[in-house]
Amino acid sequence: MAQIFLSEQLRNGVTTACVFGTVHAASVDALFETAAGHNLRILAGKVCMDRHAPPALLDTPLTAYEQSRALIQRWHGQGRAEYVITPRFAPTSSYGQLEMLGALAAEFPDVAIQSHISENLDEIAWVKQLFPGCRDYASVYQRYGLLRPRAIYGHGIHLSDEELDAFRDSGASLAHCPTSNFFLGSGSLNLRPCVESARPISLGLGTDLGAGTSFSMLQTMNAAYMAAQSHGKPLSAVQAFYLATRGGAEALGIADKVGSIAPGMEADLAVLNLRSTPLLDFRMRYARDLSEALFIQMMLGDDRAVAATYVAGSRAYQQPR
Repeated sequence: MAQIFLSEQLRNGVTTACVFGTVHAASVDALFETAAGHNLRILAGKVCMDRHAPPALLDTPLTAYEQSRALIQRWHGQGRAEYVITPRFAPTSSYGQLEMLGALAAEFPDVAIQSHISENLDEIAWVKQLFPGCRDYASVYQRYGLLRPRAIYGHGIHLSDEELDAFRDSGASLAHCPTSNFFLGSGSLNLRPCVESARPISLGLGTDLGAGTSFSMLQTMNAAYMAAQSHGKPLSAVQAFYLATRGGAEALGIADKVGSIAPGMEADLAVLNLRSTPLLDFRMRYARDLSEALFIQMMLGDDRAVAATYVAGSRAYQQPR
């Protein structure tokens, strides 16, 4: 499964991913071992959950801490691998497990954190029931030391103004996953309060393949455009490509390594064929400038547009002719 996943990533021009493993430590070993064979930069973690899930998928506060710590020591900083502390989301972790993961985060302050937040209204109501002592969803993570720079939370569709301020103050990031949000009927993220602020929130674009519908970042940009439109806020092509590249790198805390083309950066590159289908070939004849050309790609393009993918300067994928 790790090989299939990473092959599809490369075929779609995705050179860095922040990935949830399963609750089993072996899943993370498999992913990192396979990624090392491609020299891919991968951030990943063992999912931690000790309640509200099938018994075969539960761990405990202690095993979550011990297995995650062992994986950090085995993989973090080995080649291009980075470990990520990964509570599934607040409802599936007990108070004790969140305390243990907070202790692990304090022990390894450079390690990233990932989870989910405010994806749908029923989930938010559930969190209020489970954590009555916390003001809101974000304050649950804040209480346990899990809201900080390099903490990446999926979705955030229904965050309050106070929660958005908590993200700004802590330096935590949001992963905008529009195809997943539409697929599940969860709603859509309003980008305006996130980006049109004196203190914008760090924001990247994610496929969220647990419920997302495509490996293609072009298709994900398409969905992000529709999400923005649903809030009366058009998303320009330049903004969308930024979220899919440097924006994601900034959200992950690795913008000094990837996400842009500049001297000293790691050469992880996706090469696009701007005329990859007959329709795109026709439409591109009338593109007036770069911005319009990019907009055409994000609305009509998919995996067929990726001509080649380079990883650390070496070609890792070439589209068959």
